[in-house]
Order: sequence, then structure tokens, then C-alpha cells
Amino acid sequence: MSRDAAGALDGVRIVDLTQMLAGPFCTMLLADQGAEVIKVEPLDGDHTRIVGPYHPDDKLKAFGGYFASVNRNKKSIAIDLKRPEGRDLVLRLCEGADAIVENYRGGVMDRLGLGYENLHQRFPKLVYATIRGFGDWRTGRSPYTDWPAYDVVAQAFGGVMAITGPDQDTPMKVGPGVGDLMPATMCAVGIVSAILRAHKTGGGQFVDVGMVDAILSMCERIVHQHAYTGGVPVPEGNHHPLLCPFGMFPAKDGHVTIAAHADTHFPVLCRLIGRPDMASDPRLSTVQDRRAHQDEIIAAVAIFTRQHTKQELLTHLGGQVPFAPVNDVRDVFANPHFAARDMVVSVPHPGIDPEMKVAGVAIKMSETPGRVRHRAPLLGEHTDQYLTTLGLGGAEIARLRAEKIVV
Repeated sequence: MSRDAAGALDGVRIVDLTQMLAGPFCTMLLADQGAEVIKVEPLDGDHTRIVGPYHPDDKLKAFGGYFASVNRNKKSIAIDLKRPEGRDLVLRLCEGADAIVENYRGGVMDRLGLGYENLHQRFPKLVYATIRGFGDWRTGRSPYTDWPAYDVVAQAFGGVMAITGPDQDTPMKVGPGVGDLMPATMCAVGIVSAILRAHKTGGGQFVDVGMVDAILSMCERIVHQHAYTGGVPVPEGNHHPLLCPFGMFPAKDGHVTIAAHADTHFPVLCRLIGRPDMASDPRLSTVQDRRAHQDEIIAAVAIFTRQHTKQELLTHLGGQVPFAPVNDVRDVFANPHFAARDMVVSVPHPGIDPEMKVAGVAIKMSETPGRVRHRAPLLGEHTDQYLTTLGLGGAEIARLRAEKIVV
């Protein structure tokens, strides 16, 4: 594998009008695979630039960790979209682009003259992608189409909170912002799929991902559980509603997870925890039997695990049955797996000398490896570069900047 190889999306240009997390994570996935992503920001920047967290030595504070994490590999140009000249610049950027991505509330881009119909008429091959809380009217008008949404709204509405929590009466928000990250990932798949078709047929199209739709898709299990049984799934703590043992168990110094529900793994686990009698117990012979007696099995496994540390359990159970310690971020930083897989990556950060860490690229390719090629951009860092490519001279760029049309 060549570390200098161009990414699989080398030559693809994305005009990125997204902010916060869902849209930027989507375009980051494309940039990680080599797409040229032009991040068009308002004059005061993506709002996550000021969210932090900041390193204590950072006196510049051009952006914090939030922005740095999901905007690496991008170029920044700052344009006032409320000004006609600013909107014209966006249109000119779209001339050579494969896709435009935005996550404004529905109707905003239409009012600016940058909606799908206008752009599709002008650039028939351009893919137009959106991420909105409840989807866009073009692909199916929801009664909530115009409602705003954030991660926690999508998690609640889409069903994941209703099956997450310590007990059946306590729904709980999932830790990571899956209400943003899941629609972002699905939108990236949609964009690549639509670009592939556009390259074949010459026709672009509208790609729309509703945040709540993506969460329901992620929660596919609750749909078939309800459809097939009539039941209403509820939070089940840290164990599985259909499989056992499949969940979290106590250790001396924290917790571990074990998924030894299958016929191939259950006898092995029984032997390793000193309970071969459970493997031969006719009451526990099938997956369904083990689920029916889950309290007994969970208790037996927990008796063993709580007597050992996470590292001792890793040595004893790891590789024998599906097993993992519950890692915090310090464990992640120290773990040889993530080092070998380039999953914790160092990047420069403006305003401080030491490099900072961001999460690496999970999609691995042998011939066109995705990677973190450069840090997140300063606000308007590439404005001059792109305006020059549009044919503007230095005096014209200076005028646009003086009139606060660009930064």
C-alpha cells in the first residue's frame, strides 16, 4: 500500500455548505478518500469553530477540537450568501463540481436562489445532497418537514433512545452524536452513488437523508421485532434482548463485554469460566434456551469476571470467545490495535507547537488509502486560491474583501 497514493475520490470536487456535525462529518468522509472539498463558510465561520475544546496553550483560538476533528482535509472559503455577488461566486464554484452538500433548514437555499431546481437546470450533472432533521419535501413531505432538529431530537424521534438505558423505564441518549453521524454516513454513500450514476449517464439528482430516518434505519431491529411479535422493545440495560450471553459484565477494575451466545462459543466460555456443567445442561442447549434462562447465565459469568481485572480477562478470554474490555479514551490511545490501524492521528494545530490528535480513517483501501492529509483550515484560508481559479484578479479579490462579501 502506497502512503502517497491518491484517494479513491481523487478528482471529485464537492462544494460544501454544511455546518455543525452532520454535514461536515459527511463531507469529511469524502475528503478522507481524496475528494476536493471546498468548505463555503459564512463570514463569521462555521459555528463549531468557537465550540472548543481548546488546548490551554492555544492563544490564537482559530478553532477548537470539535472543528478540527470533522473538517480536516478541507479547503475554506468564506462568502456572504446574502449578497448577490456572494451567491454568484457559489454558482461559479459549482461549474466544475460533482456535488454540492448543504444542511440548512428546508427552503433557505431556495430563497437564496441556490436550491436544487435552479442548480439542476444550470448544471444537469451536479449532485445536490441535503441532510435535514425530517427530510426534504422533494422526497416525501413529512408533517414535520419544516421542524429544526439536532442529534438528541433525531435520537429520540427515530427510536434509539427508547431501546437504550439501564432499565425498561429509563430511556437514555446514546453517547456519540449518532443522530448526526449516522445520517452523515448514509448521505456520503448516497453522494458517491449519485456521482457514479452521473458519470455514467450525465444526469445528477437530489440526494436527501432525514436525520430521524437514518436513526430508524439504524434501529432496524425494533421494526421486525414489533412487526413479527407485536411487542414494543424497551431498554434492556447492557444485555441483548434476543441473545445470551451477549453484553457487559463487571471486572475488578471496570467492565468487559462478552458475546458467547452462539453454539460454537458458549461451550468454550463455560470451560474458561470453570462452568462446564452449563455447557452440558439440556436447559441451555439452544440460543432460545439460553435467552430464556439469561438471568442464570449472566449471574454465573459475572461471578467469574468480577474476580479478575480487565487485562487478566483479556489474556484469558481474548481470542477464545468474542470479548473486549470497555475502553476509555486513555485505553484507546495506549492500545496497539489503534496504533497499527492509524486510528489516532496527529495533526498540526494553528497557534500551538505540539500536534493534536484526531480520530483516523476507518475505511481502509489497499490501493487508494484514505488518510488525514492536512489539518482543518483557517477561516477563508483558501479564498484567494479559489477566487483566482475563477478568474478574479488581485484588485477584484481585494474589493470583495473590503466590501465584506468574502473573507
